[in-house]
Amino acid sequence: MPVSITTPLSREQARNLKAGDSCLISGVIYTARDTAHKRLCELAEQGKELPIDVKDATIYYVGPTPARPGQAIGSAGPTTSYRMDAYSPLLISLGETGMIGKGKRGPEVVAAMKEHGAVYFGAIGGCGALLGQCVRKAEIVAYEDLGAEAIRRLEVENFPVIVVIDSQGNNLYETGRKAYLESL
Repeated sequence: MPVSITTPLSREQARNLKAGDSCLISGVIYTARDTAHKRLCELAEQGKELPIDVKDATIYYVGPTPARPGQAIGSAGPTTSYRMDAYSPLLISLGETGMIGKGKRGPEVVAAMKEHGAVYFGAIGGCGALLGQCVRKAEIVAYEDLGAEAIRRLEVENFPVIVVIDSQGNNLYETGRKAYLESL
């Protein structure tokens, strides 16, 4: 049975999630890819205010396609997460609790997740059109010059994800593979 999550996602809530949990996220999430992450980190390093509040925030690594008439957003499939690895530890230390993407994460990101209590969710690549249907409202809130990679505030309902790496560092990519190989 999926775990229902309503954002913002507190550190305590994040710590209760375990690798392998299927979740349905409702509430507000933000979109950002590598260029937006770089800009956020540059502002943070300069001691300047960020254009979004990252405390208890969940950031989805996506560059959505334009919305069709009657839709909030177009196709919204996840992008490869390792491109954000250079920036994620700082944002996690500033309060980010959830990340949504696809693929592996580096050891520095996992260490920051364990230290601060954050989780990495996986979204299914190739299902962007279906994921886009979970978005009820989308608005650009920063870096409009980045086009599809601008930071957007999304209101989502029952957005399906899986906890890939939990706040203890348990990694479904590793444990799932091991369990499968042991079952052969």
